[in-house]
Amino acid sequence: MTEMVQLPLDEVRALSVQTLSDVGYGPRHAAAIAEMLYQCQRDDCQSHGLFRLLMCHQTMKAGKIDGHALPRIVPTDSAIVRVDARDAMSILAVNEAMPLLIEKARKFGMAAMAVNNCFHFSALWPEVERLSEAGLAGLSMVPSHSWVAPAGGKRGTLGTNPLAFSWPRKNKDPFTFDFATSGFARGEIELYLRAGKPLPEGVAVDADGNPTTDPQVALDGAMLTFGGYKGSALSIMIELMAGPLIDDLTSSESMAFAEGQGGAPYHGQIILAFDPYRLSGGRVADNDARAERLFADILEQGARLPSQRRFEARARNCERGYVEVPKALLEDLKRLGG
Repeated sequence: MTEMVQLPLDEVRALSVQTLSDVGYGPRHAAAIAEMLYQCQRDDCQSHGLFRLLMCHQTMKAGKIDGHALPRIVPTDSAIVRVDARDAMSILAVNEAMPLLIEKARKFGMAAMAVNNCFHFSALWPEVERLSEAGLAGLSMVPSHSWVAPAGGKRGTLGTNPLAFSWPRKNKDPFTFDFATSGFARGEIELYLRAGKPLPEGVAVDADGNPTTDPQVALDGAMLTFGGYKGSALSIMIELMAGPLIDDLTSSESMAFAEGQGGAPYHGQIILAFDPYRLSGGRVADNDARAERLFADILEQGARLPSQRRFEARARNCERGYVEVPKALLEDLKRLGG
């Protein structure tokens, strides 16, 4: 069983900033990445919290990322926000362009942010929840590396290709989901490997296309999409929306770009923002009530809404002032920083 230790919340940011600075990220990137890691760790998202510092280090060690390049926002008079991450991590680029995306969504009713030339490793929900905090609905998609076999295939062609959506709710946590179109996120398989636990059935195959529950064999073989052909079709859609649509790489091209060096995938990201006021013709209150009746009916049946457990973890951890982190991970991070 994995031994867990308590880490004060304020130390999550401090540890992240220090580690990122030690391995070569500039102060603005270190701060932006650390805030993302803090939010994920605060919400008990272990696969996208402090654990991702290992990938940040591996990405820097591979030698292709620029830890100091500042994003460049390309002006347009349309509902499109283009931002060039300039071969750096995506998070600072998204942060810098988010106010303009919100402004354009309110002006046009909907808007799109295209992030190009970025390395990406992070959860998507913090970004779409920033849109719901502004009263907008948000949708985000990215490819990754070609680790995932399409339905009926046996080798990696698709990425884990996550999809995130957030819907604003007045005086309540937003309705948010964020999941990979693969049966498992890549980070989850890595956590299973670190913990020495077998994977569930049906999430991966070996290099010959045979089912496996061995995490290392899965990492050397291919992952599978959820829901068979349905998950595969969604994954292909994300390849197109976050790749060719915005003039950026597919997961296979991202894998080729890496040249076997490992680290975070290099590609693009698309974020879509929708203004309920403009799209509903100003009838926001009526339609908020309609949405709340939908949510109430779901909860009344004993079902839960996506992210409900995450919000509960956030409240619990904020109240007690600490999170629980695997002891072995903290030891690895201390060696990394040292």
